[in-house]
Amino acid sequence: MAFRIPQIAPLGRPDLSAALRDKLDQKTKPLGSLGRIEALAHQLGMVLGTGTPVLQAPQVLVCAADHGLAAQGISAYPSDVTWQMVENFLGGGAAVSVLARQHGLALTVVDCGVRHDFAPRDGLIIAKPASGTADALLGPAMTAEQCQQALANGAAIVSQLPGNTLLLGEMGIGNTSAASMLLARLAGMDIVTCVGAGTGLDAPGVARKLEVLRAVLALHDKAVAPLEALAAFGGFEIATLVGAALQAASENRIILVDGFITGAAVLVAHALQPAMLERCVFAHRSAEQAHIRMLAFLGQAPLVDLELRLGEGSGAALVFPLLQSACLILSEMASFASAGVSQRSDGA
Repeated sequence: MAFRIPQIAPLGRPDLSAALRDKLDQKTKPLGSLGRIEALAHQLGMVLGTGTPVLQAPQVLVCAADHGLAAQGISAYPSDVTWQMVENFLGGGAAVSVLARQHGLALTVVDCGVRHDFAPRDGLIIAKPASGTADALLGPAMTAEQCQQALANGAAIVSQLPGNTLLLGEMGIGNTSAASMLLARLAGMDIVTCVGAGTGLDAPGVARKLEVLRAVLALHDKAVAPLEALAAFGGFEIATLVGAALQAASENRIILVDGFITGAAVLVAHALQPAMLERCVFAHRSAEQAHIRMLAFLGQAPLVDLELRLGEGSGAALVFPLLQSACLILSEMASFASAGVSQRSDGA
């Protein structure tokens, strides 16, 4: 299935932007005193096209897949953890499952390429071009056709989900390696600045990971275009998230980005359609060392830094209430006029 990249225009609308800023300035508070919550409220209003934004039917989308490169010893955990964690998501025991319940978020888990056969059940979508990517040290992680299929799968899944807010999550042993290589290639960075401990590698493990990733990058030195790099390095869950993010942006949904891996998907999506970034809110700064470089490259500041490095969409789910608060500030907080509160005097 071929994937057609949707056209995503800049949000524009200077009239709405000015109206939102004026509305925030008229709230019963000193100018700018709610700090970045005001900027967040402005962004949410711009994306949803209203001065009274409401986050409707928010969806957590957790995409899972296995990576052939994991055979090279780049992770502290075995690949079986991928399918085991999918079962944990569906069973309600994972961090993202708990947080989704707490905040009333619908949770959908997508098997994008896990080397396991799952029993059908509610909340699970099977959409895999193959059972895991190939070993990128031996050849491309996925064929161009498989990459296109994964992209199309992500777009189709989002098009069927209700609501106007999408929280991105992932699971896949080895996927920090894919994300690191995508960052290095698409941002033109030295791989040494893009590699971290992932799921908890010790220093020798990180050194081994770096050696493997250098070799993979050298093997695929001609894969410089965004989708060529994505196919070369993987993975299926990242490609599915790229398609999902592009589709969500084309529908003017709020996209709440979790951490380093989902950030890599947005990095690719941004390279294809730069204006999609206006619809993205970056939840947190990951403890994965390269995440700050990724955020800086994209020109983004995360909402919080809690030293998280779990993935799953857990950081996005944790931060979701801040988006709700920003919306309520716009819609429910009184203005000076409505509350009968005096504004600051000129020259004060």
